[in-house]
Amino acid sequence: MSRTLYLLRHGQTRYNAELRLQGRCNSELTAKGEAQALAMGASLAKLLAEPADWTLYASPLGRARQTAERVCQQLGLDQARIVWDERLVELGMGEWESRRVPELLAAHPELDLEQPDWYLQAPEGESFQSIQGRALSWLQDERIAERAIVVSHGLFGAMLRGAYADLDYTTTWLQELPQDAFFKLSGGRIERIPC
Repeated sequence: MSRTLYLLRHGQTRYNAELRLQGRCNSELTAKGEAQALAMGASLAKLLAEPADWTLYASPLGRARQTAERVCQQLGLDQARIVWDERLVELGMGEWESRRVPELLAAHPELDLEQPDWYLQAPEGESFQSIQGRALSWLQDERIAERAIVVSHGLFGAMLRGAYADLDYTTTWLQELPQDAFFKLSGGRIERIPC
């Protein structure tokens, strides 16, 4: 694959700060999250000689929208250029969405947070096969630009990187989920870029 991708996770949200699971529900960026989004955009602006040559794709969930808009601002791009793609949304966490992790653990002491895929145990949550299918569908879509900036979510971003680099199941879920760094995917390699 000759495509080059810059993959960003949205900035910190109120739910992130409250240790709540978000999944498909939403909460707005915190002041720290706004700063993270602006920092990612500023870092990209230093890396890209011609930002207008890149296509920006984003999850339509509010926190990714806010982040994508801040990134456009830093790149000097019109927000109307953002391509909203449902395939980039976070994995669905079913009945656990908006629950605080400490309360979830109290109610389900059998949960082992040392298992990196514990999110997949959520009742009515999205399956691994569904998440992986969305990631592969997006990566293999010939309509996706050769130069793409992608604003998505922590767990779905890990799945996208795992599918891109053909990582095994456990390694995919053990990946870092930063909000103060992003990833360059090019030539089958993944490079972490701090900001």
